[in-house]
Amino acid sequence: MATRRRLLIMGAPGSGKGTQAELVARRRSLAHISTGEMLRAAMAAGTVLGRRVKEVVERGDLVDDALMLEMVEARLSEPDARKGFLLDGFPRTVPQAESLLRVLGKDGRTLDMVLVLSVSDAEILKRNLARGRADDTEQTIRYRLEVYRKQTEPVLAYLRAEVPVAEVDGTGAVEEIAGRIDRVLDAAHPA
Repeated sequence: MATRRRLLIMGAPGSGKGTQAELVARRRSLAHISTGEMLRAAMAAGTVLGRRVKEVVERGDLVDDALMLEMVEARLSEPDARKGFLLDGFPRTVPQAESLLRVLGKDGRTLDMVLVLSVSDAEILKRNLARGRADDTEQTIRYRLEVYRKQTEPVLAYLRAEVPVAEVDGTGAVEEIAGRIDRVLDAAHPA
């Protein structure tokens, strides 16, 4: 399978981005860069940064652009990511998307494709409530969906002008969804 790919996966919170990102990254030998995991690690460490992040996350808000970009830029410069990566959870705003493409462009890189997992609100609500996390209340989940629509979906309009975007049905069994993603990627860049 192709190497040195630079992919981005997007979708509403609970759409299966993390699960699919892990599968795609493993199957394609890409670094899985999950900003959610990076943020959870910072919160678990209990640092000043981690405590700031925790307050923002518990409100259901997004971490500010400058902080996210700093974390992502450092991660993209690591050796495994230079060989190819799959970004999961970033960018979530147009300024983040602009900054990401600018950072990649400094090294002559860009994104090869954006994968968007499409899942209904009802399914998102069901999946998030089933996770059983303390911050996964119906009110918080609905707020996250609202934030996603207002801030993240416009990112797609920006990225469509810069990078190929493929929408993938994110419902069904994990392997079924992974197969859909594989077919999209294989069609875009045959081995």
